[in-house]
Amino acid sequence: MPNPPSASAVHEIVSLDAVALAAAIAARKLSCREVMAAHLARIEAANGAVNAIVSLRAPAALLAEAQQRDDELARGDSRGPLHGFPHAVKDLAATRGLRTTSGSPLYRDHVPEHDALFVERLRAAGAIIIGKTNTPEFGLGSHTFNEVFGATGNAFDPALSAGGSSGGAAVALALRMVPLADGSDFAGSLRNPAGWNGVFGLRPSPGRVPALPEPDGFLDPQLVTDGPMARTVADLSLLLSVMSGADPRAPLSMAEPPLPAALLDGDVRGQRIGWLGDLEGALPMEDGILALAERALGVLSAAGCAVEPVALGFDEERLWRCWLVWRHALNAGRHHRTYADAAARAQLKPEMIFEIEGGLKLSAVDLYEASATRTALRAAMLGLLDTYDALALPSAQVFPFPRDWRWPREIAGRAMDTYHRWMEVVTPGTLSGCPVVCLPAGFGGTPARPSGLQLIGRPGGERALLRLARAFEVESRPLERLPRLD
Repeated sequence: MPNPPSASAVHEIVSLDAVALAAAIAARKLSCREVMAAHLARIEAANGAVNAIVSLRAPAALLAEAQQRDDELARGDSRGPLHGFPHAVKDLAATRGLRTTSGSPLYRDHVPEHDALFVERLRAAGAIIIGKTNTPEFGLGSHTFNEVFGATGNAFDPALSAGGSSGGAAVALALRMVPLADGSDFAGSLRNPAGWNGVFGLRPSPGRVPALPEPDGFLDPQLVTDGPMARTVADLSLLLSVMSGADPRAPLSMAEPPLPAALLDGDVRGQRIGWLGDLEGALPMEDGILALAERALGVLSAAGCAVEPVALGFDEERLWRCWLVWRHALNAGRHHRTYADAAARAQLKPEMIFEIEGGLKLSAVDLYEASATRTALRAAMLGLLDTYDALALPSAQVFPFPRDWRWPREIAGRAMDTYHRWMEVVTPGTLSGCPVVCLPAGFGGTPARPSGLQLIGRPGGERALLRLARAFEVESRPLERLPRLD
């Protein structure tokens, strides 16, 4: 890159939160070209150790696009709140003209002709798509590794897992390679990597961030959703305002306008949080996980919230069977044609084979009973949320494990019988259809490693969750815990 910015200039620019960065660009205190150059320099310095950003576009093309954004501002034209922002899209989402692999050798050279809907919205708001963020193959598993790009290391220790499937996004964000990040979530993919890398992640209510194009617009969006990740709660709200909003082409899209970014400071004194812990002993936890989550809840207590232990009162084995049915069904539905082709099947990872073969064995009765279980769970959750403003759970059952592991085989002496059983703690939020925010809880265990806390809110209650997250942020100051810039 010609005339790279000084290290001090890079640090100053990439350390800005997104709200401040947007204001500086709008006031022309920083040029879009300066912002792009600083983030490219940061990527060059930091990405090699962690492998968070992949398919990075040529710097010359990106700087030229940033200059075009500056020229627009000089004419008095702004595209929107992300004008000139460098943005890397999770490698599961389609990006027009930019390779989208889904972490699969089968799609190593796939270049979509169209953007995913939320990517369209990012571009319309002024973002410049610089590349992709790494993800496990087809998003399966909460550890980011694949046969196309390799594994992604944790922002605090590259020898550890980044989590997943939005692991590349969380790491790029924590290391200030990008000002904002998008992710997606079925099995905690916006939550676990946020907690493990010290940032915020929001799994919105189904339909808040509609997904297009999707062959299945009814079943899949009930369980899988895109959402924002950010270093601050105000930034999380900013990105949600861009990603959200009704679209009549998406059948389950909320019939509401985009959720506006707004000041989130407010009095949370007296709000009640129900602490679900380990679901009455049903979930094994690595030593230190519950203590860290309870310490984070203590921060909310200091802000005036009332935190009380509470029982969900739901059969966890029944819930896990329901979970397996929907995981099997959605993955088999999406990928059964690939599985039917022997040559293509040979390039699928074992976890995908497990999901598809499980799905092909399902009956109509299995699907009906799984839907009935979801219905009963939602009723149980909403019953608690009539009393409590939010429900709390750890964001993972273990701390970050070595980067070269495939997945944890046991927790606290209990064997994990599937590749994702160690993330069972995320299933109540997903299956109930409630929004969930992950707070960066800090460090726990021995040796000290990062993890997070889930807060589950009422359907459609993202704003209330963000206010609680903001109260936590004010008391806890998680920005101060992010990795230092070299």
